[in-house]
Amino acid sequence: MWARARRLAGTAAVRHYAAAAPPPRNPAFARLTAADVAALQAAAGGEPGSSTSGDHSDPALTALNTDWTGAFVGASTLALRPASVGAVSAILAYCNARRLAVVPQGGNTGLVGGGVPVYDEVILSTSRLARVLGVDPDAGTLTAEAGCTLAALDAAAAEHGLGAPLDIGARGSCAVGGNLATAAGGARFIRHGPLRASVLQLQAVLADGRVVELGKGVRKDNTGFDLKQLLVGSEGCLGVITRATLAAVPRPPGPPATSFLAVPSWAAACALLGRARRALGESLAAFEFLDTPALEMALVEVGRGGGGGGASRLAPHPLPSSPDPLFILVEASGAEPRHDAEKMETFLEGALGAGEASDGVAASSSAQAAALWALREGAPLALKAAGGAVYKYDVSIPVRGMWGVVEDARARVAQAAGPATAAHPPPRVIAYGHLGDGNLHLNVSAPGGRTAALDAALEPWVYEAVSAAGGSLSAEHGVGLLKAPYLGLAQPPVAIALMRAVKAAFDPHGILNPYKLFPPE
Repeated sequence: MWARARRLAGTAAVRHYAAAAPPPRNPAFARLTAADVAALQAAAGGEPGSSTSGDHSDPALTALNTDWTGAFVGASTLALRPASVGAVSAILAYCNARRLAVVPQGGNTGLVGGGVPVYDEVILSTSRLARVLGVDPDAGTLTAEAGCTLAALDAAAAEHGLGAPLDIGARGSCAVGGNLATAAGGARFIRHGPLRASVLQLQAVLADGRVVELGKGVRKDNTGFDLKQLLVGSEGCLGVITRATLAAVPRPPGPPATSFLAVPSWAAACALLGRARRALGESLAAFEFLDTPALEMALVEVGRGGGGGGASRLAPHPLPSSPDPLFILVEASGAEPRHDAEKMETFLEGALGAGEASDGVAASSSAQAAALWALREGAPLALKAAGGAVYKYDVSIPVRGMWGVVEDARARVAQAAGPATAAHPPPRVIAYGHLGDGNLHLNVSAPGGRTAALDAALEPWVYEAVSAAGGSLSAEHGVGLLKAPYLGLAQPPVAIALMRAVKAAFDPHGILNPYKLFPPE
C-alpha cells in the first residue's frame, strides 16, 4: 500500500495518497542529464510547446505530475509532447538505450495514479497527437490519433450520423489513447458493449522505438494472435498507442428517452433493471444509479455550476418529495425516438404499478434530459470539490451483491470514524455507478482528512470484499499504482506470471510506466 500525503526518505519527489511506501525507485533506471534533456527535446521536435523542463516544483510541470484526484504526485523534470509517430519512436528509442523510465500520459483523467510519474520518469504526453484522421460512414469506422479527445472524436462522427462507441463524463478532456489503455467502459456500456469489442486497429510504438500496426481497419480479421488486445487495458506498460481505428455506433436520429426514478430498495432496483431490459429491449442505452448522499452532493455541485466554486445553491431536485435511498437514471435511444418515448412511458407505468419505483419523471426535452445527466455526472465532481480526502474505489460486482458491499462499508466507516465534531464532520459513504453492467463507484468522503482508522477499515477490506463477491477490483480506470499490491486478488499467480512474461517480451528493460499494474516483487 502507498504512503498518503507524506514525503518519502530519499525521494524528494513523491507524494502518494494510499497507505504504505511505494516500491523503491528501480536503480537500473538512469537519471536525466542535461545532455539527455537536450537530446529528447530535439527528438520531440524542438519547437515551442513540444517539451517542458525544469525543477519538479515548477508550476508548468505540476499539473503533468499530478493525477486528476490530486492524490498522486510525481517528480518528473521533463515532459515531452511529440506531434508525430516518428517523434514518439525517436524518444522511446533514446530512452530505451539510456534506460530512462517513461510514463505515457493521455488526458490525465485517471483515478489510480496510472498516468503520472512515481519518481522522476520522463512524461510522454500525447496531447499534440490530437487529430481525427478519418470517418468512414460506409464501413462505420472512426480513426484518430491517441491524444484526440473523446468529445472531438464524437463530434466528427456526428457529422456522418455516427457516434463514438463509448461515453464518459470526462469526454471533453480524456484522450482516446488513454481510454484504450484503461479499457474504459462508460455510461452506455449496456448498449454498446465493451470498448475492446470496438477496437479494429491500433498503431503503437514499442519501448525500443519500433512502430507496429496491429489489426486491420475491417470488422473481421482472424490472422493469428489478436495482439492489439494486449495493448487495450495494458495501461501503457507494453507500448505507447499513437493511433486507433474504432467501430462507430449509429447516432440516434432524435433525443433519447430519459427518465429518473426513486427506488425504495436495492432489490427493487434489480427488479427495475430486469423490467428495463424487457420493456426497452435493444433501445436500452444506460441504467445508472445514485444513492441519496451522492444525489445531495450532486445537487450542490450542479447548482453552483460545477468546478467547486460559485454561489451555494441547489439545482432543482427531480423528485423533491421522495425519501427513498436510491435513484435510477434510465436512457433509451434507438432508431425511432417516438417509439422509445412510448416504451419509456410503458416502462415507467409498469415500474410504479409494481412498486419497483415509488416516484418517477420522464424528461420532456433534451434540456431536461441533460439536466438529469448532469446530476449523475456531477457526483464525482462534487466529491472532488468537497475538500478533505476521498477514498475512491472503482470496482465491478455481480449486480445483486453490489449494495451489500456499500452497506458493509457504511458500517465499517461509522465504526472507524469515532464521534463527530464541528471541526471534524463525519465521513460519508457515497455510492453511484453503472448498475446496468455492475460497475460500482464506491467513495468515502472524509472532510477531516484520511486517518489510520479509516485506512485500516477500508484497505484492503474493499478489495477482499469485492473478490469474495466474485467481482473485479478495477472496472474501468485500471490498476495503476493504487491497486497494484492487490492484483493477486483479481488474478491467479499463473496469470500474473504470464502477464510479466508478456511485459518482458514487449519491454525487456521495463522502462514503460514502471511501478504500475504489477504487484511489487
